[in-house]
Amino acid sequence: MSDFGIEVLWVLIIASLGLSAVALVFSIFHRRHIPAAASSAGDDLASEAARTLLREFEKNGHSADAALITWSPDTLRKILADDLPETQVIVVSNREPYIHNTRDDGIELLVPASGLVSALEPITRACAGTWIAYGGGSADRFTVDENDRVEVPPGNPSYTLRRVWLTEEEYQAYYLGFANEGLWPLCHIAFTRPIFRASDWQVYEAVNRKFADTVVAEARNKRPIVLVQDYHFALLPRMIRERLPEAIIITFWHIPWPNSEVYSICPWRERILEGLLGSSIIGFHTQFHANNFTESVDRTLESRIERADAAISHGGQTTLVHAYPISIEWPAELLARLPAVEECRARVRERFGLPANVKLCVGVERLDYTKGIPDRFQALDELFTRYPEWVGEVVFLQVAAPSRGTLPAYQQLHDECLRYAEELNQRYGGENYSPVLLLAEHHSQEQVYEIYRAADICMVTSLHDGMNLVAKEFVAARDDEQGVLLLSTFAGASRELLEALIVNPYDATMMSEALLQALTMTPDEQRERMRPMREMVRDNNVYRWAGSMLLDAARLRKRGVTGNGERTSNSNNVVSIFGRARKAAS
Repeated sequence: MSDFGIEVLWVLIIASLGLSAVALVFSIFHRRHIPAAASSAGDDLASEAARTLLREFEKNGHSADAALITWSPDTLRKILADDLPETQVIVVSNREPYIHNTRDDGIELLVPASGLVSALEPITRACAGTWIAYGGGSADRFTVDENDRVEVPPGNPSYTLRRVWLTEEEYQAYYLGFANEGLWPLCHIAFTRPIFRASDWQVYEAVNRKFADTVVAEARNKRPIVLVQDYHFALLPRMIRERLPEAIIITFWHIPWPNSEVYSICPWRERILEGLLGSSIIGFHTQFHANNFTESVDRTLESRIERADAAISHGGQTTLVHAYPISIEWPAELLARLPAVEECRARVRERFGLPANVKLCVGVERLDYTKGIPDRFQALDELFTRYPEWVGEVVFLQVAAPSRGTLPAYQQLHDECLRYAEELNQRYGGENYSPVLLLAEHHSQEQVYEIYRAADICMVTSLHDGMNLVAKEFVAARDDEQGVLLLSTFAGASRELLEALIVNPYDATMMSEALLQALTMTPDEQRERMRPMREMVRDNNVYRWAGSMLLDAARLRKRGVTGNGERTSNSNNVVSIFGRARKAAS
C-alpha cells in the first residue's frame, strides 16, 4: 500500500473512533435527561432504584464510619434503642450457651468452650434477647420452668434460654447424620466424602420445623429480628418467613460454603438454597464464601443476581448476601479473673511437669478432621528431624475436646492422633520428657485462656475453616504482647491477622520452618507482630460483627423491607423502591 493509502486509512480510523466517542457521550447524556414518561424501560429504572438502595448497605461488615465507633455492649443497646426500638431479638442455634448436667453431688453447670457460643453469648446478653437451642444436658429438663425456659447467666440473668427437646433418634439423624455426615464434609475441603441418607434428610426437615414452631411461639409480635445460626438450620429461614412474613431474618453460615460444582453433590441442593433464601440477610465470614453461595444459587435456581449489590432475587423476594467477619468479645470478660501471664505460665508448667526453659507450643480445638491436628504432629516430627537440637527443648500441648465420637471419621481421627502422639513420644521422648501432650478432654473457657497465656506459640493449622476464633482468642489473651501465632492460610482469620506466621498445613516442611522461626523469634518482633493483631481484634470485635448485621436490619426495617418483597404494615410514608424510581425520574 502507498504512503497516501496508509494516511487515508489512519484518517478513517481516527474519524471512526471520534464518532464512536461522540455517540457514547450523547447516549449517556440522553439517558440522564430522558423523562420517565418517555422511557419504556420502567423495569430498568426500578432495578436501578433497587441497586441504589442496596448500595447503602455495608459490604463485608464494614462501613466508612465504622472505624470511628467503639464497639461494645452499650453500642448494641444504643442501636436497638435508636434504630430498632422495642424489637425482640431471637437467636437460634443447635448448641446452647449453658448446659446443666447431673452429678453425684447435684447439678453441674457447664459453659461450653465453643466459638459460636463465645461470639453470640455477649450479644444476646447485650440485647436482652431470647436464645433458642437444643437442650442436651442430662439435667436440662430439671432446670427449666413450665415453658421450657431458664433465665441466664446464673446469678445475673440478662436473657432467656428456651430449650427445645429432641429424641435420641432425632438427634442422631438431624445432627450426627445429615448435618455432620452430610453438610459438614460437603462444605469443608478435607477430603472426607459426604454421606447423604433420605431418612436423615426427613428428620432434618422435621427438626427444622420444630425449631420454627418454637420461634413463632417465642415471638412477642410479628416483627422480631431472628438470628439463625449455621448449617443445622438451612431450612429454618423459609419456614419462619412463611409464618412471620414481617420478621427480619438474618442467617449466619459459620462454616465455609463450597464452590458450586462441589455443592451440586447434595441431593437436596435446591431445597437448601430455597430455605436459606427465606432470609432477609445471609452472612458469611469471607467474601469468597459469599461468592461461592451466589454462584451456587445462580447455577441451581432460577434467580436474578445483582452482583454489584450483593443481592439475590428469587421467588419475589430479595436476599442480601454479605460478608461479616465474626470475632470475639473485647475485652474478654474472663481475663479479669485470670492472674498475670507469668503466674499462668507457672501454673500450666507445674500442672504438666514442664521445665521453665522448655518452649510451650499449644493447639486448642475440638477433635475434628478439618483442624489439621495430625499435620501439626508431622510438622513437629519434621522439626526434630531437620533440627535435632530442639529435641528436649519444645513441648507440644494439644487440647482436643471430644466431638461426634460415634461417627466413624471421628473415631478414626481419634485413633490416628493417639497413635501419632505415642510414636513421637517413643521416638524423641525420654525419662522426664514427652514432646507431645494430648488432652482429649473438655476444658472450660477459663482453663483455655490460662493455657493461651502460658504458651510461647499457638498453632492454628485448619485444613479448611470459616473463621477460626481460637486464633483471635489467643491474640486477645496476650495482653503482654508476647507469643507467636502460626495460622493456616485456609482459615478465614488469615485474612485479618496478617502479622501471624501464615502456613500451608499440607506442607510439613514449611510448617517446621515456621515453627523454627517462632521458636527463635525475639521478644521485640513478637511485640511488633502481636500489637497490630490485638488492635485488629479490639476494633473488629464481636459487637461490631453483630452491630453491622443489626444496622443492616434496621435499614431494611426503616424502608419497610423484610425480604419478602413487600412493605411492612406500619411503614408509613415509605415509598416503594419502584415507585420512588418513577417519582425521582419525573
